Amino acid sequence: MNFSAQKESVSSSAQNEARSDGGSRFKKIDRVMKRHGFQQDALIEVLTSAQESYGLLDEELLAHVAQNLRLPLSWVYGVATFYHFFSLAPKGSHQCVVCVGTACYVEGADQIQKDLEERFQVSSGSTTADGRLTLSRARCLGSCGLAPVVVLDGELMGQQTSRSAIAAIEDAIKDEPEESHQEAEVTGSAEEEP
Repeated sequence: MNFSAQKESVSSSAQNEARSDGGSRFKKIDRVMKRHGFQQDALIEVLTSAQESYGLLDEELLAHVAQNLRLPLSWVYGVATFYHFFSLAPKGSHQCVVCVGTACYVEGADQIQKDLEERFQVSSGSTTADGRLTLSRARCLGSCGLAPVVVLDGELMGQQTSRSAIAAIEDAIKDEPEESHQEAEVTGSAEEEP
């Protein structure tokens, strides 16, 4: 074996070890990447597994995936921000997605979105201060015959109005204790003082 072939063999072996190591935080994701032979075309499946495991795709995780699949971080980030399923920030305990595709828009989805934002004091793509609701919008959910469509906690609800969507969300969050981020910050800072 010549020197360059030996160097490639050692380098490849070291890369595979580094890829499969990744620390305990990423073990599940590493198994998914390994199952797919660290192929770049497994990116969406890897990100889906990461989203399901961790609830969000943080910068460290995206960098880990990019390095192990040998993709530019900008590519991985682009995929993670393109699909509405992926989230780069923590989601609320309840998620509401308003479809704003053409059929839903024509049937009033834009007004539903505005009314939800006003009622729950949250902008689209954000989570309420108490962490109970994440509101987002999707370009199309593929249920045009039921327009306007809202998905609440994975349940598709067709022919929605502002009133029905607000009632469904209020019903979903009514039994959940309110834990505001402000209270957590006050508690956290008080604990740090001696």
